[in-house]
Amino acid sequence: MKKLGYYFFRILVFLFSLVPFWVLYVYSDILYFFFYYIFGYRKNVVFTNLRNSFPEKSEAEINKIAKGFYKNLSDITLESIKGLSMNKKTLKKRYPVVNIDILDNYFEKGQNIIGLAAHYTNWEWGVISFGFQFKHKSIGLYKPLSNKYIDNYVKKSRAAWGMNLVSIKDTYRAFEEKHEKPTVFFMISDQSPSNLKKAKWIKFLNQDTACLHGAEMYAKKYNVPLIFGDVQRIKRGYYEVELSIFEDKPQETKENEITERFMKKIEDIIKAKPENWLWSHKRWKHKSSEIE
Repeated sequence: MKKLGYYFFRILVFLFSLVPFWVLYVYSDILYFFFYYIFGYRKNVVFTNLRNSFPEKSEAEINKIAKGFYKNLSDITLESIKGLSMNKKTLKKRYPVVNIDILDNYFEKGQNIIGLAAHYTNWEWGVISFGFQFKHKSIGLYKPLSNKYIDNYVKKSRAAWGMNLVSIKDTYRAFEEKHEKPTVFFMISDQSPSNLKKAKWIKFLNQDTACLHGAEMYAKKYNVPLIFGDVQRIKRGYYEVELSIFEDKPQETKENEITERFMKKIEDIIKAKPENWLWSHKRWKHKSSEIE
């Protein structure tokens, strides 16, 4: 069955490679209609998350954000498939890192870095394109897909352009390994942790939230500077990534400071354009009472 799913996925990738972008977004509008009106994909999760995160907003405002979220989800779903067949020129045009030169100093010093980001707008094109846009070797720490055939295909596709995907279970090994050149370790750390006992609890979007803190832990252990990638949609199908130095001296920070600052940063970004975050994720499925 998984092999059948893999073949279907490969056919989709091929078909979308033939589709021009204007047609892609016609399909996206249709997908939005099905997501929102027909299937009601995770509507209870989306609306519960929004109401709890923004208690000050009216129901009309919540509805507007929810519809915007489903439009964003439809776009990035199809863009992710399309991205597997896009060429470097098109990707760089539609997903440029506008100030990548701020990393030159780290590269020249032979220094590794950790790249922080969130599930905001289209993060998938970053995973595809950062491997050839960055001078550093690129390692993306990720949770492998349940379908091993699709997972292997995606890994090979991204490795061909310089993004090496490593399972989050092998994070320690990835940091310990000696790489042929300075490396950037990409960590998208805004989702729910699997191990509650190791989670850090932080007030995030009006709720007590279990947070991943691996980025802080590894940054301090190996004294690796952290950068943050802010991805904004300029117009449909076009994005810009702006980098900033998030923390240059992690070992000099207080306990939990990096994690708290990261969550605060993405909270501010989400509040500015809430429709662009991944509200369908069961972000608050765990409560602090579960570990008492």
